[in-house]
Amino acid sequence: MKKILSLLGIFTLIGTSTTSLVACNTPQEYTKEELTELKEENKINTANQEIRDNLGWIAPQEKPFNTVDKKWYYVVWRGDKKDKWKIISFKNDIDLNFISLKRKLDHWKQYDLFVSSKGLVIHRYDINSNGNWWKINNDYFKSVYRWNLTTQKPDLIIDNDGNVKVNGE
Repeated sequence: MKKILSLLGIFTLIGTSTTSLVACNTPQEYTKEELTELKEENKINTANQEIRDNLGWIAPQEKPFNTVDKKWYYVVWRGDKKDKWKIISFKNDIDLNFISLKRKLDHWKQYDLFVSSKGLVIHRYDINSNGNWWKINNDYFKSVYRWNLTTQKPDLIIDNDGNVKVNGE
């Protein structure tokens, strides 16, 4: 009887741990109202009306890399908690479903930043660990913005805190 209770306890413990682990890995899903509010909060503070109106913050749930839209994206990222934030821009003009599974965007120390149809991925050479779709303010990705026009993309920089700004303002 003790063995049966012990086994039952072990299975319950394993089942609870696995469920909790899966629940922790669930990405944040925002309601339409929350998403609208977050997009407004994350607008770039600039005097340039064209940039304010056409540079949009992208939430992870929007999955912008599933299709080729030929728009410019800005990613604020870093390889490690100790590193400073970096910004990279790239044009989403390659169909990742047919040409390759991922596209290298940037390299910093022992880290590579890739984009795939599932999202942004960090690859670290020494551990061979992969990140997943970004989470706001996590260790690797702080924010992603999309330039919604086909005109000249804005010249964006980041400050020491990783906040996106227009160069020269």
